[in-house]
Amino acid sequence: MPATMSSTISTHIFRAYDIRGLYNKDISPEVFYHIGRAAGTYVKKNLKGTRVAVGSDIRQSSPPLIHAFIAGVTASGVHVIHTGMTSFGQTLYTGSQSSVDLIGFITASHLPPEWNGVKFYFGDGIGLPEDQLMAIRDYVLTDSSERVPWDHIGQVHEVDARAGYREFFCSQFKYTTKLTVALDCGGASMTLSAPEIFSALGLHTVPLFCEPDPKFSKRPSDPKPKNLTALVDIVKKHRCDFGVAFDGDGDRAVIVDNTGMVLSADQTGILLGKHGFKEKKGTVIVNVECSKSVKEQLEPLGYRIKQIPVGHTFLTLEAKQEHAPLGIESSGHLLLPHYVAFDDALVVPLKIAEILDTTQASLHELVMQIPQYPTKKEEIECADELKFAVVNQLKETLSQEYSQVNTLDGIRVSFPKGWVLIRPSNTSPIIRLTAEADNETVLHELTTTFLQKTRDTIAQLQKQP
Repeated sequence: MPATMSSTISTHIFRAYDIRGLYNKDISPEVFYHIGRAAGTYVKKNLKGTRVAVGSDIRQSSPPLIHAFIAGVTASGVHVIHTGMTSFGQTLYTGSQSSVDLIGFITASHLPPEWNGVKFYFGDGIGLPEDQLMAIRDYVLTDSSERVPWDHIGQVHEVDARAGYREFFCSQFKYTTKLTVALDCGGASMTLSAPEIFSALGLHTVPLFCEPDPKFSKRPSDPKPKNLTALVDIVKKHRCDFGVAFDGDGDRAVIVDNTGMVLSADQTGILLGKHGFKEKKGTVIVNVECSKSVKEQLEPLGYRIKQIPVGHTFLTLEAKQEHAPLGIESSGHLLLPHYVAFDDALVVPLKIAEILDTTQASLHELVMQIPQYPTKKEEIECADELKFAVVNQLKETLSQEYSQVNTLDGIRVSFPKGWVLIRPSNTSPIIRLTAEADNETVLHELTTTFLQKTRDTIAQLQKQP
């Protein structure tokens, strides 16, 4: 018998946080039909529900993928709320207001335009944890998804995700100062929401790459500092109060201060914690990669700091459980659950604008109150089938060698003047090493020492049969 479609789907597209791959290589409309049927089956069997909300980012491959996904969901007998092509926040907000059981967003986030995928969230916008995502995977790979008769096929309801989303933010933020913001949407999904909402709130914007560009031809969808030179130049040229750049789907925002300095997620998170809340209490969620300055700056104000593994799903889950006022992911995901339960990047610049609206200081002056420690990030090539074994071996050896060891996510070794974190990437054949120290000398020592230990362990395990 010929192989079924599900038997030819690559298992590697199912990641810890999402499903993703190269269009017409790893994923296709056919694959997304099966994923849709699996998602619908998961809703019926695992969540005992009947409704899925789904939207897509601006990529050229998103229309065929989302329609195939919808076909799969409805074929399983589950109804669909279709938000269309939107920013991440528009779909997640609309889904969370629509009493659905599961929300899907077709995107590959910050990856190049030839990639695409899907992220899943519960109906309240909390990210689907890995074990639940693997349940959807198993329905796909075992070809055990439901297919209902014609008179039980799910129905599709098209909704406008823009109006309610805009009205929500207009009800949450009011400004008395005419702030000027450089707005870099990268030609991606935030072109569909940010310019309109900034304007509706009375913020004067200097737009950059704010026209839809599905090929990301003007700026890569990953807002790394090296990709933000045009934004920095515009902030300086127009003497903006600050600038903001978004990633491909709109769940990460990078802030540039009024001098053109690109802020880290840690710096932005500290600013939000110090100046964004009247009451300084509750648990702030931070991942194991976050700077030690977060704890140093926020704990004395009255917050409790809780470390979690890397990953936006952990961030939203822990924030919900802890009723946290703030969540910080070192990769750029920032969470302000007072507004929405998910990591909508639009909240961050609007909150920064609110802070500036109520203080006499410039953003740069506020940033300069935060101590900065030198950091170093390294990527070590290591095969997918080996990287987890390498880190497990390092956990064993380093735990015996050092006293302050945290194995919550990878292995983090702390010292009086710095720390180093070694963890396998969940999405690439690499091991990531992050180090932070009080000065460059200690940083160099930590980086050199632990890079060598990691490479030695890789070489050791490669020799084993």
